[in-house]
Amino acid sequence: MATSAKVEMGAAYLTTPVTEEHFLTPEKFDEEQRQIQEAAATFIQREVLPKTERIRHQEEGLVPSLLKLAGEQGLLMIDVPEEYGGADLGLVVSGLVAHEMRESSFAVAHGAHTTIGTLPIVYYGTDRQKRAYLPKLATGEYIGAYALTEPGVGSDAMSIRTRATLSADGTHYILNGAKQWITNSGFADLFVVFAKVDDTKHTAFIVEGAWPGISTGAEEKKMGIKGSSTRTLYLDNVKVPVENVLGEIGKGYKIAFNILNIGRLKLGAGTAGGARSALDMAAKYADERKAFGRPLHGFGMIKKKLAHMASDVYAAESLVFRTIGAVEDARVAAGEDRQAQLRAIEEYAIECSIAKVFGSEALAHCVDEGVQIFGGYGFMDEYPISWAYRDARINRIFEGTNEVNRLVAAGTLFQRAMEGRVGLMPAVPEIQAQVASGTAPDFAAADTPAALRESVNLVERAKRAAIYSVMKGAAKFMATMREEQEFLEATANQLITIFAMDSAVARALDAVRSGSTDAHAHELLAQLTVLRLLPEMRAAMEAAITMSTTGDERRAELAKVRGYLGDPELDIVPVQRELAGIVAERGGYPLR
Repeated sequence: MATSAKVEMGAAYLTTPVTEEHFLTPEKFDEEQRQIQEAAATFIQREVLPKTERIRHQEEGLVPSLLKLAGEQGLLMIDVPEEYGGADLGLVVSGLVAHEMRESSFAVAHGAHTTIGTLPIVYYGTDRQKRAYLPKLATGEYIGAYALTEPGVGSDAMSIRTRATLSADGTHYILNGAKQWITNSGFADLFVVFAKVDDTKHTAFIVEGAWPGISTGAEEKKMGIKGSSTRTLYLDNVKVPVENVLGEIGKGYKIAFNILNIGRLKLGAGTAGGARSALDMAAKYADERKAFGRPLHGFGMIKKKLAHMASDVYAAESLVFRTIGAVEDARVAAGEDRQAQLRAIEEYAIECSIAKVFGSEALAHCVDEGVQIFGGYGFMDEYPISWAYRDARINRIFEGTNEVNRLVAAGTLFQRAMEGRVGLMPAVPEIQAQVASGTAPDFAAADTPAALRESVNLVERAKRAAIYSVMKGAAKFMATMREEQEFLEATANQLITIFAMDSAVARALDAVRSGSTDAHAHELLAQLTVLRLLPEMRAAMEAAITMSTTGDERRAELAKVRGYLGDPELDIVPVQRELAGIVAERGGYPLR
């Protein structure tokens, strides 16, 4: 199955010229990958969407029956090794399946089962554990869940209070505690539960839902994803055989953090798919609804909304599948050693966090604009866009809040820069000289398509301006970096916007150079992505400099980096209008 062709270091996009080489895009999926994507989409259309109202009202047994049906269709076994009853089709395919899970409540149940409910056993289980549980998880005979969050703890996973005490005869651990907001808990057969051994050793356990001492509270009354099961899980003297310790005693945090990287990546794919659905709904309505004698999409401000939604989808898809391709290449290159595979996945922790943050915020923007396009009807329950709006909100909290993921991305960058794993410091002297001159060279190669030359140059300048600003701040804040969350946020926002712009432009370069029939649409989408995100990147860069300088130095530094970064010459309005025309013509996302 196709991915990309070269394993690169995480965060390499900051110091590597924008290029489509070694870069997985949706246009490069092979036939088998597309067939499985189509099978997932067909399953959702035929089996899930017709039951949306019943799902939302939590009809007893419906979601677990759909999960078991998905298992029969092979949609639960993609990440499970063949020797344990799975298909082992890789992260690209599992990302594509996540992208097609368009009914939010079912998507949450499916994602919890296939990712955080199954992958801890895939990567950390013993052979006995894998043989006992993975075949059942792969078919849906068992439904999985993940129990980490606790009341009053939230994102601070290291502060859990659930305790595991070794029995006097040494045959089992006794678990006591409560886990909050556990997806699938109303019907799960298997839980990956995190507890502390000897009050200090953060450890994971495989716990069967039928064991004595396991109980759940009532279903939570949620703002959205109402059809998913969300309950508190109670553990009252639950006896867990020592053979069900997952991984090593005291190393549960590694399982939590590494599996969350994959969860964030797949959530990014799912939110990109959700954003595309919102655009399709809005485009269809904008064509059907007439005002003052013409369709809504004939008005300038509606055109702007449709075009911006399309660029959100394009950028989200581009960076998500770029990351999935890089992670899969690194995983495959690591061979059969699961620990080596996990280290390979961890290499892209920054990109995984970005995929989650950008995807969830792109989705939030798309559903919000979708409601606005629908007007008053968008506020009514019978219109799917209203449910999409409510369902989308949780994605900025799932898999670590977006605030936590911003801290992860920025903190990881500085750690790797200090270790020499990201070449920021060696790049500083040349960038300082360029910034001091107030001008920047033409970074676009001679064969760069004319429509993308400015975009390439703006992205390359943004990378260098970002390195300049964050390294200046790092010199001031290094000793207190953990406490400088505002600076870390400004750093992360530069990382996020640059990765999105770089990914979008690289994908468009590939489309043009490969002679795609949609090449012009790609150009418009990449241009609009840069024109929209560059001001956000500039604001974050200026914030970082403002925090790390004062007085005359601040004014001088801001003037230099503003002059260096420059302003786009391309007018955004014609780009929006032309792109919106393609959206209207195709009734949704402008790429086939």
